[in-house]
Amino acid sequence: MPVPDAPARPEAVAVILAAGKSTRMKSATPKPLHPLCGIPLAAHVIRACRAAGVGRIIVIVGHAADRVRAGLGDAVEYVLQENPRGTGHAVRCAADALAGVEGDVLVLAGDVPLLKAGTLAALRGARADAGASVALLEGWAADAGRYGRVLHGPDGAVTGIVEARDASAEQLAVHEWNASVYCFRGPDLLEALPRIDCRNDQNEFYLTDAVGILHDWGRKAVSVRVDDESEVLGVNTCVELAAVTCALRKSIAERHMLAGVSMPDPGSVSIDVDVEIGADTLIEPQAQLRGRTALGAGCLIGAGCRIEESEIGDGARILASHITQSRVGPDVTVGPYAHIRPGCDIGAGARIGSFCELKLAAVGPGAKLAHLTYLGDADVGAEANIGGGTITCNYDGWVKRRTEIGPGAFVGSNNTLVAPIRVGAGAYTAAGSTLTEDVPDDALGLGRSRQAVKPGWAQRLRDQKGDRAK
Repeated sequence: MPVPDAPARPEAVAVILAAGKSTRMKSATPKPLHPLCGIPLAAHVIRACRAAGVGRIIVIVGHAADRVRAGLGDAVEYVLQENPRGTGHAVRCAADALAGVEGDVLVLAGDVPLLKAGTLAALRGARADAGASVALLEGWAADAGRYGRVLHGPDGAVTGIVEARDASAEQLAVHEWNASVYCFRGPDLLEALPRIDCRNDQNEFYLTDAVGILHDWGRKAVSVRVDDESEVLGVNTCVELAAVTCALRKSIAERHMLAGVSMPDPGSVSIDVDVEIGADTLIEPQAQLRGRTALGAGCLIGAGCRIEESEIGDGARILASHITQSRVGPDVTVGPYAHIRPGCDIGAGARIGSFCELKLAAVGPGAKLAHLTYLGDADVGAEANIGGGTITCNYDGWVKRRTEIGPGAFVGSNNTLVAPIRVGAGAYTAAGSTLTEDVPDDALGLGRSRQAVKPGWAQRLRDQKGDRAK
């Protein structure tokens, strides 16, 4: 007989607390939106929940609610907490949204960005295996300081949590501290929430009280010791934000190095969480890789580069340059000191040399811009050669216009190409030219006045004026 399928596990829900004003950040930016390795602080928590198998995510918002909603996007649900009165009050605000939830309800703060999906999955597993109403994360310290203490009974089960400011001397001696990450059975959480009161030092509704309430009802509560306490580091100041940034950067660098990426000085490199890097790529010191950047295999990313939201092909060499929202093909050389602005597409084997700037430019395979060139709103054909000092005059004060340079064209040094203009395939332009009309294929374009030479003129000037003052 066929074995019947196991019953589907009820959908899990996460409630992320992100309503506070966070005055200690001393910033106009809402704390959940402070950037951390390419995405907002709270987005790291959302991603961890997703990776732990959580289907629904509810974010509790309050201060700057509209900005937080816009910053975190519409892939999550939002509940407004007006006039915040503690963590218990925040979760109460989500009670209607949690109605009917039979599965796990994870409750955690939006400022613990290093929390791992595996830890959340382990917490869910511990609750299910124990048949408990709640499982919570705890740490251990000789002196738990300002953290709430997790109280255990003789059998090791959790009997309650007491905040440090409300604890007795005996309770303050407890070594286990509350990491403020919980996994409740949904119906039990909803049953306990109305019983939470505000009889405490801060006159607030503590979610921690729900653990004691459930214990008093004979429901089981268990704890899971967090292996790496850095996972539950919260961010309340810019100093703490810097600390978690360093920790996350280290983790990201190690992940890429274990996949075959070389970094002689990984501590100086800044790589965002969504960056992809191929094997055998070398990242030199002080490089910054931002946003959804993808680097191919065997690239060289030189010291001091900043590459943002861009695609870099296999074997490319980027030297001390900035590239933003552009595509660089395989075996391209860029720099040193080039600036590739948004909207550029550079074909395979092209060379963009020192002190070149490109904007909305398409450069064909094998084309060369050796140095000191500005191409804005331009299309450059394959194997074209652009002389140093060339600029495209793409803006007339009202409209941006394009320049087209055909395949195999040779643009002389110090050319000014006034758009709209086309330099044809295989055409030449003379050095020092200002060109305002199209140059046909295989033609020579000149746009300069004829040189005149006056023999003896300089000596006659000196005879008239006398020697220059020394």
